[in-house]
Amino acid sequence: MSFSTTTKNELARIKAVKRCCQLAELAAIIKLDGLIQISGNHKMSLHILSENAAVARKVFAYLKSVFGVQTEILVRKKQRLKKNNVYTVRVLSQQGVREVLREIGIIDSQGHFADKVKASLLTKDCCRRAFLRGVFLGGGSVNNPEGTYHLEILISDADFCDFVCAVLHSYHLPAKVSRRKNWFVIYLKGSDEIVKLLNLMGAHSALLNFENVRIYKDMRNQVNRLVNCETANLNKTVDAALHQLENIKVIDEYLGLGNLPPNLKQIAELRLKYPDSSLKELGEMLDPKVSKSGVNHRFRRLQRIAEDLKAGKKVNF
Repeated sequence: MSFSTTTKNELARIKAVKRCCQLAELAAIIKLDGLIQISGNHKMSLHILSENAAVARKVFAYLKSVFGVQTEILVRKKQRLKKNNVYTVRVLSQQGVREVLREIGIIDSQGHFADKVKASLLTKDCCRRAFLRGVFLGGGSVNNPEGTYHLEILISDADFCDFVCAVLHSYHLPAKVSRRKNWFVIYLKGSDEIVKLLNLMGAHSALLNFENVRIYKDMRNQVNRLVNCETANLNKTVDAALHQLENIKVIDEYLGLGNLPPNLKQIAELRLKYPDSSLKELGEMLDPKVSKSGVNHRFRRLQRIAEDLKAGKKVNF
């Protein structure tokens, strides 16, 4: 089961206590997943479709508790791709359909289509949280935090997309919008923002799982960075030591190490004896001790001497 499905299952199990919160959540789901059919005799029927059984059960329960309307759940199997079940919650009563649509704002008091959710449904903080929960249940998905951090909501209506973004922005969530064919995609990329939204919707178990994976992932990335840094430094030290040994061998062949000044002879002999040691370690072996920069300065002098010897120039110590 995907992380997104697990999150939806958790949210679907949350039952709002207040009628206003149930109505706000139901309004979001109907707006995203609802389908209105008008027959030849102008009778309307309302169908709410979902591929998640828990969401369908929640819609069924809310319609009964908020409106007391007669409903039924139909199940069919998709014929393409994953062939998942599609659950349809259907409102049977003609009067019940109009009452539901009027309450959430899809039709106005005169029975004309307004096709929007009433802003008055979201005057309370608890209702706005319930509304966001319904939005996610209706059209949301979230990536497994093991991969890239990404939460998105698919919406087909531009005005409703702006409405949802306004609610998200009221909680200081920097939601952005992109187009994908005929859809508007509201998305969050930051892990902190996704965690905040999960908390607002009430998906606390999903939040804890997300945080656990994020902490483990951050620790693993930090360890990898440290290992890569250490590896790079080690490679740099080894390459420098090999170059220093080559210079020392050239000097020994052309001039002889015994003809070097004492301080250069001492560091050259130490490098031959300890080819894997760092500059700092070599400096601490000297008597008196020499700083890392002081040791590096001596090796630069040895390099110039080796270059002069290979070029046949006169060596100046």
